[in-house]
Amino acid sequence: MAEPGADKYFTENKAYAGLGRASLHSGVIFIAARGANIVVQLASTILLARILSPHDFGLVAMVIALVGFAPMLIDLGTSEASTQKTHITQADISALFWLNIAIALVLTVLLAGGSSAVAVFFGEPSLTGIALVLSATFILTALSTQHYALMRRAMQFRHIAMIDISANLIGSIVSVAMALTGWGYWSLVAKPVVTAALTVVFVWMSCHWVPGRPRFSSDVKELVGFGLGVTGFTMTDYLAKSADRIAIGYFLGAGPLGFFQNAFTIYSNVLSILTEPLHNIAASSLSKLRNDVDELKRSWTMALSSLSFFSAPAFAVLAVTGQDFVVLLLGQKWAPAGPLLCIFAVRGIAHSVERTMGWIHVAAGRADRWMWWGAFSAVFQLLALAAGLPFGVTGVAIAYTIAMFALFVPALVYAGRPVGIEARDVLQAIGPQTIAGLTAVAVGFVVQLEFLGDLSQFMRVFVSGMVCAAAYFAVVIGIFRVTDPLRLVFSVLRDFRAVRSPVNS
Repeated sequence: MAEPGADKYFTENKAYAGLGRASLHSGVIFIAARGANIVVQLASTILLARILSPHDFGLVAMVIALVGFAPMLIDLGTSEASTQKTHITQADISALFWLNIAIALVLTVLLAGGSSAVAVFFGEPSLTGIALVLSATFILTALSTQHYALMRRAMQFRHIAMIDISANLIGSIVSVAMALTGWGYWSLVAKPVVTAALTVVFVWMSCHWVPGRPRFSSDVKELVGFGLGVTGFTMTDYLAKSADRIAIGYFLGAGPLGFFQNAFTIYSNVLSILTEPLHNIAASSLSKLRNDVDELKRSWTMALSSLSFFSAPAFAVLAVTGQDFVVLLLGQKWAPAGPLLCIFAVRGIAHSVERTMGWIHVAAGRADRWMWWGAFSAVFQLLALAAGLPFGVTGVAIAYTIAMFALFVPALVYAGRPVGIEARDVLQAIGPQTIAGLTAVAVGFVVQLEFLGDLSQFMRVFVSGMVCAAAYFAVVIGIFRVTDPLRLVFSVLRDFRAVRSPVNS
């Protein structure tokens, strides 16, 4: 059904004058908003961690590890498909919307019916109720999937950011309030349910499109075919990411999983500040350049180099300060999570780059290659899990980190092959930043161990973080002469100052 203002979501998806600048501005806004969202997320995690036990976190992590794949299966890759397709119609999106709803209904019934089996598998009777309640998020996810995709296609990233922040903030407040009033692990269960429900409300208020009757045309079949390739990747990728928590919960129990989960939560929040918003923007922008391969490669190189330039020092600092950072944030009872965060953060130097492979797969329209890489990567990481599990949670974290450094360059080379991106292009874009990041980690740990042992935790975090950052920029700028990302940032900041400054006539 057409609604006033809905037509803008169905215009032709092609390049236009100022696309690059618009993408940069959207990126700055979205990353800033994502940063604000992460602050909310971390603040709620800090408060909840001080109220609840590692066992509480471990219980919820067990269920989420099993059912977290559902949003990807509900989406079925259709949001990526509709974002990159040149022409779409309201009938096409209506068909995808009802397909998402149908999948969500099936998954809801399956999880509700299998909730007792989940409890038996882990030996935790309370998981039955947790699984039943979390099944409600499936329908809520389906109700917002295509509206989000239309907003991404129209590059309405400011609106998306505000929706995400608002829903997350209110969900976090509800969760903390429940924890303070004695609801225990149910406060952790409530947050995703409340957040998903509010997201539906806000998205439908912002995107004035109402689905009509489903019509499954040849175009819809093409969209679903592309989406199945995306889903092939996301499902195998999720398997690789969640298998560690399932294995730890089954073999080691809820307590060790709680430490692992909260360390991973802090890490993944930092990772998502850049990778999640930039994927949405880059996939939308680069898809418009599909017919201009040279410009696509140039834009990709600059975006990847800039991402690596700023993500590498962020993860280097987190690696060096992680032990003290966890205790300062979550309290002394969470100290065993500190070394895990340090290991995860080293992994982040490569992981943040590896996550960008989807930019090219989507822009090139080659979801099939993305799917096959996901299968290969999942097998590789599962072998790493098997190697690390006998050594406990620390062994798992180390094994996954080694696997990521082995995979991240081949992942980008494989993704870029259809558009002429080769290994030397990848190494030129991210090689100096990666070397500088690892060097900074080494320098930071040496200085911390040799000279900062007598400082308070707060001062040790501050000083070792500054030393680590200084070492990174000394290498990446002083030795490798990588400065284009800084010039790009200053250029964008000048644009924002020009917009905000009054015009003198």
